[in-house]
Amino acid sequence: MRSVILAAALGLASTTAAFAEDFKFASFFAPTHPYVEGAFEPFAKAVEEKSGGDLSVTIYNGGELGPGPAEQYSRVLDGVAELAVSLPGYTASTFPLTLTAELPGVLDTETGTADIWNNIELFQPEYRRAILVSLWSSAPNQLYTRDKAVRSPADIKGLKIRVPSRNTGLLVEAWGATPVSMPVSEIYNAMQTGVIDGAMIDTTATRAFRLGEVATYLTIGMDTTNSPFFILANRDAFGSLSDDQQAALLEAGKEASVKANEVQLAVAAGGVEAFAEMDGHEVIELSAEEAAAFNELAAPVVESVVAETGGDAQAIVDALSK
Repeated sequence: MRSVILAAALGLASTTAAFAEDFKFASFFAPTHPYVEGAFEPFAKAVEEKSGGDLSVTIYNGGELGPGPAEQYSRVLDGVAELAVSLPGYTASTFPLTLTAELPGVLDTETGTADIWNNIELFQPEYRRAILVSLWSSAPNQLYTRDKAVRSPADIKGLKIRVPSRNTGLLVEAWGATPVSMPVSEIYNAMQTGVIDGAMIDTTATRAFRLGEVATYLTIGMDTTNSPFFILANRDAFGSLSDDQQAALLEAGKEASVKANEVQLAVAAGGVEAFAEMDGHEVIELSAEEAAAFNELAAPVVESVVAETGGDAQAIVDALSK
């Protein structure tokens, strides 16, 4: 009788283990990046708790599953990782509707992520090949420059400026500079060696990517882009989960959107302060008149991108900018 009970217990344990899943989470961020402790680790913990331990998430930081921010989308599609974090701007042609949210003046910095989720159905058509788990807006991209103070479009004319997306490239081009597409991991060396004259990126980069070491000026105050981030899941892997596991993952992902946005806004504010405190550095906060010169050049970019994108682009802009 004891052997029958033991066999039954072992069979139950085996069945339970069979239903337990572990999803690999690919992240190009260094383990020390604020997102890891502030958003990604809480996300993994929330998935396990909400699924009752049936689904876990193991985070692989620093490109451990393969380097390159732009390549993370492919790693999800190919099943190298069940989950990955990246920026839709790195694969802009795939996510034109999502990227209308990054255009100057569309999102409010403080409420942008909530506004996105209140209108998430407008973005879903772009996520046919992968599952959208998390999506959040970022702090505004600001202008770091190596040697030249920028207070007007005339100052930026002809400079080579790194941009995180096509839309930011169009904006920089409208200001009179030359946009250079480049992953965030390459900015430091490119600016240090003079390959680029500056970079558009949010001000978490002062510390997170050490741009305070290679830039002398930081210009803020004009209407500019932000760079949305997302966490995606492999569609087949997601489909293999139970309904409860899927719900746990999606609920945790939405919560992670809020946490990641909060982390970034806090760190970005600290990045401006840290830059200002560095010897020989200057934060240039444009006056309303100075900012207007940039903003007038930005307005046609928004109009042309929305028109070119078509579909629900105008509906997204209208919904997010109310």
